Amino acid sequence: MTKNKTRKNNKKIIPFKKKKNVRFSKKVGKKDLFKKKVITVSLGVAIFLAGLGGVEATISYIDEKKQEKIEMQKLAEAKRLEEERRKKEEEEAKKRMVGVNHEAKKYTYDAKIVEQKLKNYDYSNNGEKVVFLTFDDGSSTTVTPQILDILKQYDVRATFFVAGQNIENGGQKAKDLIKQSFEYGNAIANHSYSHDYKYLYPGRSLNLENFINDFKKNEELLKEILGPYFSTRVIRCPGGSMSWKDMDPLYEKLDESNSADINWNALSGDAEGGKKTADELVQRAIKTSEGKEMVVLLMHDTYGKEETAKALPRIIEYFKDNGYTFKTLS
Repeated sequence: MTKNKTRKNNKKIIPFKKKKNVRFSKKVGKKDLFKKKVITVSLGVAIFLAGLGGVEATISYIDEKKQEKIEMQKLAEAKRLEEERRKKEEEEAKKRMVGVNHEAKKYTYDAKIVEQKLKNYDYSNNGEKVVFLTFDDGSSTTVTPQILDILKQYDVRATFFVAGQNIENGGQKAKDLIKQSFEYGNAIANHSYSHDYKYLYPGRSLNLENFINDFKKNEELLKEILGPYFSTRVIRCPGGSMSWKDMDPLYEKLDESNSADINWNALSGDAEGGKKTADELVQRAIKTSEGKEMVVLLMHDTYGKEETAKALPRIIEYFKDNGYTFKTLS
């Protein structure tokens, strides 16, 4: 009875469903094995991908460094190009500011040609009439403003041979007049700093060292006024180079630097003898210009030359009426 009961109990304890569960567990084991394989493969793939990611990271790092190097090279190249551009602009600025500004080049004429013609007493110009209005010894705070206003009124330009000491004596106003004159399109040329005959030509003979130092001092003053790139290759010797002895060393120096010494072949007479009226100045300017296709007219815009300013409109009208073109020297 006990046995039967036990069996019965065993049947109850280990029912048929339990066997089913065992079979199912075996099935699950196969799935687990499959899962393990999948996990192993996946892990391998992951490790591979991780390794690949490391390689990619390394490649990416190298690429970044290469890119940084390229960017640095680009910056260096940009800096070099900018420096070249700046230098080129400086050189262009120097070229633009040789006696006249860039816009005023259309009014100017090669001073070396004029220099040679004056030395050879050749005042022809291939049938074309040209006049150079030139003013010495400025700028002054009294006469120069009048001269500039008249030039603007008639839309003509002139060449101003300026003297440094007179500019400094006139203070900031005189310096501003130089700027205004330059900006309008007039040519600014060098007429020495001191205008001192005894210093420049002791015993009436050229002292080359004194002369060069004096003109250099004036050029430095003009650079202060008009900017560091301003220069002029046009000079006029105080008193005119024809008035002094032993001038050949100066001519040689000027030729070496392609500079020009400009005298004149006509004048108003405003610096000769006693004071003259505007009518007298006009008549002298006309008389000394007759028969010349190329006229370099000497006048002055320093203190005490108010009659020159009064005469200027009629002088301009005379040349306009007779078919002359107004040019500057640079």
